[in-house]
This record gives sequence, structure tokens and C-alpha cells, in this order.
Amino acid sequence: MGVAYSLSIAFQSRQPFIIATIITFLSLIVAARSFFKSPHKSNASAPSTSPYEDEIKGAAPSYSGNGNSDSSAFVRAVGGAPANASNVVAERQNGVSMMEQLVPEITTHALSYLDYPSLCRLSMTNSLMRKAANDDNVWKALYHKDFTWEQYNVTPVNGWKAYYAATRAVLNVNTEFFNIIRDRSLPGMILFWLNADYVKCVHASGELFSGFNQVIFGWHLAFNLQQGIDFHVRDVRARVLTDVAWVTMKTYVDMDNVTYNMTNVYEFHHGRWYLVHHHSTVFLAGGDMEQHILNG
Repeated sequence: MGVAYSLSIAFQSRQPFIIATIITFLSLIVAARSFFKSPHKSNASAPSTSPYEDEIKGAAPSYSGNGNSDSSAFVRAVGGAPANASNVVAERQNGVSMMEQLVPEITTHALSYLDYPSLCRLSMTNSLMRKAANDDNVWKALYHKDFTWEQYNVTPVNGWKAYYAATRAVLNVNTEFFNIIRDRSLPGMILFWLNADYVKCVHASGELFSGFNQVIFGWHLAFNLQQGIDFHVRDVRARVLTDVAWVTMKTYVDMDNVTYNMTNVYEFHHGRWYLVHHHSTVFLAGGDMEQHILNG
């Protein structure tokens, strides 16, 4: 009984190895049978063709040149005929790809459905995709989709791709400005403004602060006097030049049910954008606007 129990334990411990060996052996048998059942070519220099391939060759005319070699290789592949790999590679190198055969307007329209990260990833696949993804019309369409149609007639100096990247960089900086206000971070505001005597800040109260030190003092007062503000930024529009950019937007404050029109002006120095001008005014709508106009 002890010997039988020991053999049983030994068999169970080696059971996974035995099963793997059996499966491997059966796979080898199946592979060998498939190999010996496959027809062998009697003449390597003149491979035989299937009747279906002969039918395709008889029905489809032969073309010389670079225009249709790729399509003929495709027909042979669909027909199931054995195709020489080197011939297919040569034909594809000499032929015209599908992307090159598309009308440029169709390519632009198709790529316009991609977002910014997808278009950047597509440009890194191969040279053909890089050429298509870097097309100026594609980036122009993407700019108008992501930002605004107001600058349809603008002709960027460095092309629409560079203009798109610059606009996105400015808008990211502008988002950081509002994050600093939410956090009421005076050190962040100090680093955000350009240290110059011509910078200006006009708060919604109408008070003007001119010069770097006065501007920072104004934000110090605002952060100490005001509680945390819950606001939403909408209708953001940016215009970017070589080293100057301005952003207009509307800010909705939930607590006071008030809308502010804001303008931020940035200058590019030392590889980054700095704020040089901020202007905030209260937007009066409906009867309030009419009363404001009547009162002068």
C-alpha cells in the first residue's frame, strides 16, 4: 500500500509535465502529416499554376508600367495562387500606394477626424503617413475644429502645424493662470508675470495696477480679501504672433451669478510665455446693460 501510494503521489506531481509532453508529441505528429500530405513541386524553376489562377490571367489583361502592378499582385493573392514574396515586394515598391492614389481633398477630410494626439502618432508610423499628417490643410482644419473659425483667412508664417502648437501652448499657459487663482498662490502669480515696469493689471473692481511690484501687490490684496471662487472659463479665443499673444474669454462665477469679460496678453521671453497685461470687466446683460448705457 505504501509503494502504491508513493507511485500515485509521484505521478500526480509529474502530471503537468506528462500532459505537456503528450500535447507536444501530438502536435509534432499533426505537423508531420500535414507536411507529407502537401503537394511538392516537381520543377522549382517553373512552378505550376492553379486553374483558378489561369482563369484570372485569362480574364484580366496584363499591364506594363508602374501604375497597376500592385493591383495585379492583389488579384493573385485573392485568387489563392502562390505568389513569390520577392516579386510582391518589388511590385509594391514600383507601384503606387493607396494613399498616393487618393485625391488630396479626400485625404485631408479623412485625417481631419483625428484629434491632435492621434495625428501626431500617425505621423510617426512611416514616411508616407508622416507626409500626409504634416499637410498644412490638415492642421488648418484641426485648428478650426479645436479652436476657432475666426482666423480662417490668417496665413501663419511657419505653417498651420506650428501655429496650432503655439496656440495650444498659449492656451495651456492661460489655463495655468486660472489654476493659480483657484489655489490663491501668490508665489505662482509672481512667477507667472513678466518682471517689467510696463506690465498692467485691471481687476473687475476697476482698480488699475501698473508695474510688476504693484501688480503683485494687487493680487496679494485680492487673495487676502476674497474667499475661494468657483468659476468656469468659456469662449476662449487666442491670437498668436511671433512673440506676442492675447487671449479673450468669459468667466462665469457661480457664487455671484456674474459674468466677466477677460483679456490676457502674453509675451514670449527666455523660452516661455509671461503675462504682461490682464483686464477684467463685469458683463452686464439685459436691463442692466440698458441702464448702464443710459447712465453713461
